[in-house]
Amino acid sequence: MSSENKAVVYGTEDLLESLCKSVTKVLEAATQNKVVYSGMVQRITKIGLKPDIGCFVLFDGGFTGLVVLNFAAGTAMEIYERYMLNMGMPKSELAGSHTSDEVANIMGELMNQIVGDFTGKVRRELQTNITQNQPKMLVLNKQIVLSVDTPLDRPEMRRVSFYTESGNVFYLELAIDRTEFIRLHDFDASEIDDPDALLDQQRAAQQGAAAPAPTADNDADELLKSLGM
Repeated sequence: MSSENKAVVYGTEDLLESLCKSVTKVLEAATQNKVVYSGMVQRITKIGLKPDIGCFVLFDGGFTGLVVLNFAAGTAMEIYERYMLNMGMPKSELAGSHTSDEVANIMGELMNQIVGDFTGKVRRELQTNITQNQPKMLVLNKQIVLSVDTPLDRPEMRRVSFYTESGNVFYLELAIDRTEFIRLHDFDASEIDDPDALLDQQRAAQQGAAAPAPTADNDADELLKSLGM
């Protein structure tokens, strides 16, 4: 295939859309309610954490970037409450404020699932690998501007608005080095093994394996133990 015929299959907006789909997939599964994102994306010049709750994750590997989710208190509480009720928690036992550690922990776990879903798609669809750090959640009363540790040669920053079923709004911000993925040959992404899925299968097989039969030495030890020796 000549270089002129190689089609660009993924650019910045494609990566952003994939990330947006991971956000809606995880939050809809967690809350059992519809979450949608705007059909318009903002090009921004800086990325930061905003009140009342901000969460960020840095990823590195095939490409470098920073993902931020900013929630107003009402939005965070809606997602937290619907998630906990969906898990069977009585409403009387839920935290009453967005400043609770329990709320921050749940939002951080959801953020971890979102980026985990996104990195899995990157492995399958782009055949490259990125790793993420542990999500950080902060309760804020003012804006904080963030920068990516690894210098970006050609940084691109975007902001997307999301809406919950109740009409509450939250925002996703992405800072990433400008990148393009070009298909060299055809492949079927569905046939590419997911390392996380393989590890889960291996753990399940190990847990399901029969315990080894006791040896003669073990039998002797048990006999001596029963005799008080």
